[in-house]
Amino acid sequence: MSHSATLPVSPVLSQQVSDSRLRIFSGSANVPLATEVARYLGMDLGPMVRKRFADGELYVQIQESIRGCDVYLIQPCCHPVNDHLMELLIMIDACRRASARQITAVIPYYCYARADRKTAGREAISAKLVANLITTAGAHRVLAMDLHSAQIQGYFDIPLDHVYGSPVLLDYLLHKNIEDLVVVSPDVGGVARARAFAKKLNDAPLAIIDKRRQSHNVAEVMNVIGDVKGKNAVMVDDMIDTAGTLLEGARLLKKEGANKIYACATHAVFSGPAISRLSSGIFEEVIVTNTIPIPADSYFPQLRVLSVANLLGETIWRIHEESSVSVMFR
Repeated sequence: MSHSATLPVSPVLSQQVSDSRLRIFSGSANVPLATEVARYLGMDLGPMVRKRFADGELYVQIQESIRGCDVYLIQPCCHPVNDHLMELLIMIDACRRASARQITAVIPYYCYARADRKTAGREAISAKLVANLITTAGAHRVLAMDLHSAQIQGYFDIPLDHVYGSPVLLDYLLHKNIEDLVVVSPDVGGVARARAFAKKLNDAPLAIIDKRRQSHNVAEVMNVIGDVKGKNAVMVDDMIDTAGTLLEGARLLKKEGANKIYACATHAVFSGPAISRLSSGIFEEVIVTNTIPIPADSYFPQLRVLSVANLLGETIWRIHEESSVSVMFR
């Protein structure tokens, strides 16, 4: 199922874009999303050759003049992460050497975001390293969606526009008119996100799952803070990776008397056992966006995929026109 949030658009938007020096290109990570974004702007994706040498090296060539143009490169750094990140860097370098006036890296899903600080000795802050790579490659600004932590914005020494997938998620949930709704944060770190989400859902009550993480991708759920008995719970997070946190949280919510349980996240990373966990029957619906492409064999009956193409397209247009972005999408 595909669904897009309705955003106010100028009726002459397509004509304005066709007359501008705006160019949209896509990496190989999520061409369908990039195509939707270009269609929203009344454009076609720019022509580009992408190929791989026998030893695995990537090759990129822009096949039209972009001298003096404002170029937007759409590339989520999803699986295979390193290939897609390297492809983004090569695209940026190609555009820089082709004399683009401004290069914006549009990164719907930012990789290495979970390594955003040092929690022990002798470990990398990979989120900062990726920011350095993107900047050094030649990007003039970045457009990112739902960063794992807001502090990543400070890792860039170039402008970064941070938008949220919540408008499309909220639009879908509001149209469902779920009764006795409670918004649940799957951990203490996501409370601010869940609180903002609950406020937009007619000031729904908030609950928090208190857990202790023993190691990466392994979560131990302890208890629920808040009342969920007899309520329909919407669990909100920025991403779903292995779905271990969500599954254990959902089991606890059921134990505490919750009725239907909805899982809601912007990024459908879906690693390892995620699909089997999410399709186990405990979730009424699993609601995600298309920032990351989902293979056809990973779909299951409870999955709902919402499109963020209109949101990204409108944001790109506002950046290009040098008008406000943050006020509209927060």
